[in-house]
Amino acid sequence: MAMTMTQKILAAHAGLEHVEAGQLIEAKLDVVMANDITGPMALPIFHEMAEKVFDKEKVVLVPDHFTPNKDIKSAENSKSIREFSNCQCLTHHYEIGQMGIEHALLPEKGIVVAGECIIGADSHTCTYGALGAFSTGVGTTDIAAGMALGELWFKVPSAIQFVITGKPSPYVSGKDVILHIIGKIGVDGALYKSMEFVGEGIANLTMDDRFTIANMAIEAGAKNGIFVVDKQAEDYMKEHSSKQYTIYQADKDAIYDEIIEIDLSTIRPTVAFPHLPGNAKTIDEIEAMEAIKIDQVVIGSCTNGRMEDMRKAAAILKGNKVHKDVRVMVIPATQKIYLQCIMEGLVETFIESGCTFNTPSCGPCMGGHMGVMAAGEKCVSTTNRNFVGRMGHVESLIYLASPQLAAASAIAGVIANPEKVGGQN
Repeated sequence: MAMTMTQKILAAHAGLEHVEAGQLIEAKLDVVMANDITGPMALPIFHEMAEKVFDKEKVVLVPDHFTPNKDIKSAENSKSIREFSNCQCLTHHYEIGQMGIEHALLPEKGIVVAGECIIGADSHTCTYGALGAFSTGVGTTDIAAGMALGELWFKVPSAIQFVITGKPSPYVSGKDVILHIIGKIGVDGALYKSMEFVGEGIANLTMDDRFTIANMAIEAGAKNGIFVVDKQAEDYMKEHSSKQYTIYQADKDAIYDEIIEIDLSTIRPTVAFPHLPGNAKTIDEIEAMEAIKIDQVVIGSCTNGRMEDMRKAAAILKGNKVHKDVRVMVIPATQKIYLQCIMEGLVETFIESGCTFNTPSCGPCMGGHMGVMAAGEKCVSTTNRNFVGRMGHVESLIYLASPQLAAASAIAGVIANPEKVGGQN
């Protein structure tokens, strides 16, 4: 029976010759990941099931959401997973100074590669699909079981195939592409399905673009997002990891619920208005509206805190000043990216333009710290969710956008078109 990419990975990890959509299976796990919110909640459940994790090399704990710890509760949470990691002799536990935002850190450290089956107690675990892996977010009970047993049950998803063609314009990035897609299919358009990305246009998407697109598959309700593995993906894995990887391709006659063609050359810079990622409008539509004054800009997160994002934002900001009524936080996703920003002189650009430059953290994305908003305030953010109250007060408003559009808006003080600011990187 013909299978999709995701179905082939799940079949291999379940020890089955084939699987089909809707089938319940038990699959072996290659990586089990949790953070400083979900990890502590999973530990009591884990202790009821086992004394030792199934493999100390495959359980990853990253305190990134409320670190550096913002209060006593977050400090206690980080302490609990630190003590657990030490007790279990885990290979992959990263404190501040070494840590980064989990979904940028794991690929950068070479912990995840193509063909693997990965679960994480964080909804954006689907990021690793950019490397051709099956990765998905699960709850804390499932994480506890995964840490104890090294396997988990799954309902095999059906799939939507996205055939990518064309080449994006210089001011269109992966963020614009995924906002365009979610705007097209809706926030439940891929509910419990796999979003599989293929086509010659993928060669025109960088790895950072692909991580952003896979990251936000969950915002369309998907079980996972996954890209076909090409030379660019293989080069990335060879540079970052010594792990063996396996490339899975869908069968030519695999059955998809829907096949959607996305021509990158037609996509415009796009913004998701409050309060859903699917509430997408092009910059052309926005420019026809009354100007939207903003109070804050956030450039960073697991969606857009990578090196390419930093360079694009800095190129826009260089030689310009942030609007006097706007606060800007730039947050690189990992220590390696932080250092690279220093070495390339990007930090000087950010600071001279009027931005803050901060240590890696999920920080403001979920209203944790470093950018919590008050009632009535508006933020252009490169993060991945704009739900009510996500970044602070329930009466604040979040507009999701690319780093280029966010940087242009920081200068203008209103949601702005990066094409008219310039600074192409």
